[in-house]
Amino acid sequence: MDNRTFYVLLVLSLQLVFFGCTPSEPTETEPASEELESNVSSSQYTDMRVTKVVGGLENPWAVAFLPDGRKLITERPGRLKIIENGSIHEVSGLPDIHAQNQGGLMEISIHPDYESNGWIYITHSKPNDDNETATALIRAQLEDYALSNVEELFVQNRYSGPGRHYGSRLAWTLDGKLLMSVGDRGSDPPRAQDLSDHAGTLLRLNDDGSVPEDNPFVGDNSALDEIYSYGHRNIQGLIVHPETGEIWATEHGPRGGDELNQINPGENYGWPVVTRGLAYGNQDYFAHAEARGREGMVDPIYEFLPTHAPSGLALVTSDNFASQWVNNLLAGGLRSERIRRLVIHDYEVYHDEELLLKEIGRIRDVRIGPDDNIYVLTDHSDGALYRVEPE
Repeated sequence: MDNRTFYVLLVLSLQLVFFGCTPSEPTETEPASEELESNVSSSQYTDMRVTKVVGGLENPWAVAFLPDGRKLITERPGRLKIIENGSIHEVSGLPDIHAQNQGGLMEISIHPDYESNGWIYITHSKPNDDNETATALIRAQLEDYALSNVEELFVQNRYSGPGRHYGSRLAWTLDGKLLMSVGDRGSDPPRAQDLSDHAGTLLRLNDDGSVPEDNPFVGDNSALDEIYSYGHRNIQGLIVHPETGEIWATEHGPRGGDELNQINPGENYGWPVVTRGLAYGNQDYFAHAEARGREGMVDPIYEFLPTHAPSGLALVTSDNFASQWVNNLLAGGLRSERIRRLVIHDYEVYHDEELLLKEIGRIRDVRIGPDDNIYVLTDHSDGALYRVEPE
């Protein structure tokens, strides 16, 4: 054996000992920074490119877009992140948050006049001294990577055991009022029929948290002034049409019975007296339900079948993807791991197409960005923000 052959064999042996691989299996190296991942997904009328904008998020709940291009993302365990030039920074100054199961840091929305006033609105599960929680709303301003001028605007009037059905979506009406959903809190569903309780309602507030004088129950001593509609189980998708002002909401049923509703002031949407869902654990009727529909209670525009577990709702307002998509609703799904594209005409769903079916996981939030592309958050311990754009 000559020296050259010996040297080659020695190098190969060292590779096997120290790297645990053969010459045909190159060693992996850590990338200097996270690279964007993208792939093409098919849809009717258009192909879409799905790109991971940022990963490593722990159960992200909502995303909001600042006018300067930065993005704010809430993480349910109680952190607020800002995405800036590809970097992630944590924002300090949040209030005390009780993060357990479905509770924690949730919705985020910026004021329609943000460029003049700088207000950011955030919801969270607020604890009391008895280990109970309530859905709460704050507003604050952003200074570098800290919240300042933090103001508590609303806390629901009855605390209860932590962990379930906080609702917590926000949306702005055309007249500058703030809509806020509050879930039924899970353990006592009939609260959603009690107008002296904020649970199971959609609220309408002024931007400072006060009550608009034209709210439907103002002057009714048996009802809370903040309530705009009631009989809701857990609204986690909420948008206002920017031209018509129509309010659309998606909410969780029990086992089945996930709904799309068009919301009108003062109306009762039935939960839990009326539901199309069944009880957990079996296929029996839900314990508190008396019917699938009842006079005086509003039927859903659409029932998602099979179970969708809706969270996040967006309205397509441009032909960025296809002209056929304009005015379609995009309803994210947690358990179903997909987006449902809903074509609506005269308050009836004419077509329902599944997008991103099982491609990125549990979908928590869906938004249309300033660039008219779709942004999606996945609800995982290693969640991510994705951008969906035409291919």
